[in-house]
Amino acid sequence: MVKWTSVTLKKQTNEKINDLMAAIEDQGLEFPEKAISMPELETVLMFSEFVASALIRYPELIIDLTLSGDLQRSYIEDEYAAKLSGEMKRLSVQNEEGLKSLLGRTRMREMVRIAWRDLTGKAMLEETLRDLSALAEACVDKGVTFIYDTFCSIYGTPFDNSGGKQKLVVLGMGKLGAGELNFSSDIDLIFVYPEDASFNAKCASGESIKGKNTNGKTIKAKRKFHTTGEFFTKMCKNFLKLFESSSGSDLSPGTLFRVDTRLRPFGANGPLAMSFDAMEEYYQTQGREWERYAFIKARPIAGDIQAGYSLLKILNPFVYRRYFDYGSFDSLRDMKRRISLQVKDKRYKNNIKLGAGGIREIEFFGQVFQLIRGGVEPEFQERKILKILELLVDRDCIDEKSGKELASAYTFLRNVEHRLQEHRDLQTHDLPEKDEDKSLLALSMGF
Repeated sequence: MVKWTSVTLKKQTNEKINDLMAAIEDQGLEFPEKAISMPELETVLMFSEFVASALIRYPELIIDLTLSGDLQRSYIEDEYAAKLSGEMKRLSVQNEEGLKSLLGRTRMREMVRIAWRDLTGKAMLEETLRDLSALAEACVDKGVTFIYDTFCSIYGTPFDNSGGKQKLVVLGMGKLGAGELNFSSDIDLIFVYPEDASFNAKCASGESIKGKNTNGKTIKAKRKFHTTGEFFTKMCKNFLKLFESSSGSDLSPGTLFRVDTRLRPFGANGPLAMSFDAMEEYYQTQGREWERYAFIKARPIAGDIQAGYSLLKILNPFVYRRYFDYGSFDSLRDMKRRISLQVKDKRYKNNIKLGAGGIREIEFFGQVFQLIRGGVEPEFQERKILKILELLVDRDCIDEKSGKELASAYTFLRNVEHRLQEHRDLQTHDLPEKDEDKSLLALSMGF
């Protein structure tokens, strides 16, 4: 546990503790003294304004987290999804507003828990990355599934041309796809569906579809969509509305993850959802080198997971080529040149992600080897950068000393990234400029 280095810092922390105790008392609650370590509480409130504000505003959180024992244990696989399913059933969630409220409360509770375990040293980097990714993944999956079921009950079920039921596929890109999400990250998503077809091909044209609305009332709805593409596009728009939030943390229980869909084909100008065939055609005819790079970490995280892996298998030859030409190497050199130019930009001098020797440079170093060798050596088709660095050492691509230095630097920078973002739950990668903030960051890192 940290030692106090400033009378002012200790005073500020004590004030937060007093505010928390007053909030607990105002709510008629009882502070669980036997279930919580005061040194841990002091540490977390000192390093995280986000946690302090959340607990003072919603004091029932600290009661729930301590009495449940969740602050002291690691979660098992799929625990976030199981918790959300249980809460949805218990609360009998009927509409998207109710779901958004539940997801927002869940996110706040679990982000407090994740920050607590990280700041007190109970969770190592691997667990923190895994938990952040699993939480976002569970929220996305519950949102997509709820909207899909609601749409099917109102408008009917989308089928392919062979009469098979279709579901949406959600691809997690970047750090979410790799299970390496950072504390206050956007989540990068691409929406895909298996096949373009006339909507609800099993229904006669113009036939009314009986179903139930979100309040459970039986209704009749004229078929609204002509194609499955229209159905899934509207679904995705509803999903994005569900996840809309402010640009920074306002400590609202309704605040969810910021969603970025610009990695899809044609970027922000492209269709929000595309069929498998349209995706394949785009990447075969127009796919660019940076899009190959983006798909290294792609993973289906919601909707029809099995269909998602089938799509990635189709796209695999685009991402991992068996043969390279001079144009391919020129494209990689161009990507490296662009990164180098950005590194020299004075705006990124103190940026641990985009600056010199930052997180992105380490990732790019490993992923270039993946793009070059992944087509003939499947072992390089790995999403996690630390595993790639190990593989590079094993295959004598780099020496052991370099591999350890890169892995150590990456781990250190990702921990710094979390400390910066856990402070106020803001998406920042810049080292602080004020002396007191620098000292606080150093203390939180154990210096």
